[in-house]
Amino acid sequence: MDLSNNEKRMLKAILSNVDKSWNLDDLLSACNWNDQAHVAGAGLGLEEKGFLTIEQVDATVWSLGEEGLNALQNGLLERKIWNWLLSQPEQERTMKDLQSSGIVSKQETGIGIGLLKGLGCELIQGAFVIPDSSDVIEITLVARNSFIEQCSKDVNENDIDPELLLHFKKRKGLIESASTTVRTWKITKKGKELDNSELEERLQVVEITPELLQGEQWLDADFKSYDVNIDAPTPAGGRPHPMMALIERIRNIFLEMGFDEIDGDYVQTAGWNMDALFIPQDHPAREMQDTFYLTNPEKISIEDRFLDDWTAIHEHGGETGSSGWGGKYSTDESQKSLLRTHTTVNTVRYLAETPDVPCRVFGIGRVFRKETIDRTHLPEFHQIEGIIMEPGASLPMLVTTLKTFYEKMGYPEVRVRPAYFPYTEPSLEVEVKWRGQWLELGGAGIFRPEVTEPLGCKWPVCAWGMGLERLAMLVLGLDDIRQLYISDLEWLRNQPLL
Repeated sequence: MDLSNNEKRMLKAILSNVDKSWNLDDLLSACNWNDQAHVAGAGLGLEEKGFLTIEQVDATVWSLGEEGLNALQNGLLERKIWNWLLSQPEQERTMKDLQSSGIVSKQETGIGIGLLKGLGCELIQGAFVIPDSSDVIEITLVARNSFIEQCSKDVNENDIDPELLLHFKKRKGLIESASTTVRTWKITKKGKELDNSELEERLQVVEITPELLQGEQWLDADFKSYDVNIDAPTPAGGRPHPMMALIERIRNIFLEMGFDEIDGDYVQTAGWNMDALFIPQDHPAREMQDTFYLTNPEKISIEDRFLDDWTAIHEHGGETGSSGWGGKYSTDESQKSLLRTHTTVNTVRYLAETPDVPCRVFGIGRVFRKETIDRTHLPEFHQIEGIIMEPGASLPMLVTTLKTFYEKMGYPEVRVRPAYFPYTEPSLEVEVKWRGQWLELGGAGIFRPEVTEPLGCKWPVCAWGMGLERLAMLVLGLDDIRQLYISDLEWLRNQPLL
């Protein structure tokens, strides 16, 4: 017969009592196994061959919770108070005496009294009165204690007293339930016809190795047979996470278009993150509710020349012809450290370092904002940022660049419409057509003179930014951004290669 050694051992055990429905513990003991996987595997194989039947019943199993384990070790609350009452003289059975006894904590006193009242005790003018039916109380407490001991091991709901179960379900933390499946194995007529002599275990060879052939054991061994017609499982090899694959795809597109990649630090100053972009110091986005400010380091120094230029720009517009924002500019506010709220800070710092060198650069990086987590928002996400600074840089050049990018991403229908951003003028929002609807994916524009002149930029600067997660939702067809960061292996295996 084509039976494995585990199947032979399990059949041999069951043949010792053919009228019995064998449960898991019985089979583990009879077969001398300590892993239920042996029972499950052998049982399934024997069922497929017609030697066994498997019955399974869904059941609820109860066990002790944290408070229940404490009660098992130290006694139930009502039992401790009841024993104390019986040990005290009648005149010393008061609430005050109980609280000073140390038998129960102050928080447990009220709960314990309520439990004793439910058993028939009374509290009259602060003194406990034990009823004549104290024997009934004792019987009830013994039953409750037995219930706790019974639940010290997983116990089937059908095997416990329903009234006690109802009582303890109402008490917090004493017992907890879990759903489980109970299986039993029973031999069939075909299985009963087997002879024990046919169930002797032999060496079974699954794989032929050089070490096996060096000896002579294989001469008397059974070789496992294989059915080459059975469907093999689809191999699930390693692959990049969809987000990493999308980042690489975007990176390759910009590199093909002649851009260079830049990067920057997560920790920045409010000056470079906000002030350099002409965002007013009283703007709501700069509040603690929207930005992660740091305590270590609390401040980072900035060169005086930039602080002087930003002061002039913000207060009265400097030499740009702007009127600025007015008010008093704070250099202390500018030097506060924070986690960057956008990747535009990278491009601004890049421009400050190379203001007279034509460039086309982009960056893909992580940013941080105090967002409430929901299906479209995360406090930590990625942005795609890019700029063009060269002679003749213009709005049509910017629009053409963005349309080319989205077309390479597979979205040929792109439109732009006017918008407002503090650091660009003109400003626009970029939308792509997806499933018949226009979706906004990012903002763009020409950096204002208030941004570029303090940096010493020689030519106009075209800039744009977009959220990577929003683009990922579009590409992967998601309606919840959180799916991107859940370790759902089944979902990850089924994602297309980007």
